[in-house]
Amino acid sequence: METKIPPPIVTVIFIFLIAFSNRLVEPFSFKYQMPLGIVIIICGLSVLILAARVFKQLETTINPMQPSQASKLAIIGPFKYTRNPMYLGMSIMLIGFGLIFGAKLTVCLVVMFVLYITVFQIIPEERAMQEKFADWKDYCSKVRRWL
Repeated sequence: METKIPPPIVTVIFIFLIAFSNRLVEPFSFKYQMPLGIVIIICGLSVLILAARVFKQLETTINPMQPSQASKLAIIGPFKYTRNPMYLGMSIMLIGFGLIFGAKLTVCLVVMFVLYITVFQIIPEERAMQEKFADWKDYCSKVRRWL
């Protein structure tokens, strides 16, 4: 099981699934739903951007399709708290979109996203990191995969 679909594309697919889930289940609504959803999306995007900036700062690849091309292990910034801040940011964004669309199936779809990303993206990335970096196991013992 190796990386096949770029994570941003997977995220967009899940945004569409969240939006179209309202055809299966009646959407919910409440006051301030849209602003709250936007704030959550911005929070998720911020986590994602902070992580991307760490890769740029370290001058290592950000390409999730070629994890073996990483030249440095990112352990600063948001990587001190989660080994996968970009995927965490994407998950948070999906929750925000779920609120905006009022999709009752959001929790189920976010869980599916997390499982998909873990199996088809994170595990292959972690295998590459373990082969490439001697301090990978030590980092894993201190920092969780998600939160």
